[in-house]
Amino acid sequence: MTTNLREVKVGQTCTVKKLHGEGAVKRRIMDMGLTKGVEVYVRKVAPLGDPMELTVRGYELSIRKVDAEMVEVEL
Repeated sequence: MTTNLREVKVGQTCTVKKLHGEGAVKRRIMDMGLTKGVEVYVRKVAPLGDPMELTVRGYELSIRKVDAEMVEVEL
């Protein structure tokens, strides 16, 4: 099932399929380690929903939901 990273529930693991967005925004997401084929584990989401805390490539990463929407993933 394909969706975006924002829709993934806490405790689920998904695989990055594609990055949307343009130029600097896409580059910043890639610099954070979110590239095609990488497994992402959703650790927790802040009480008001922003940001999300992820485990990517063995390290912790916080990402805004606006940026998470640009990451297409497969569960």
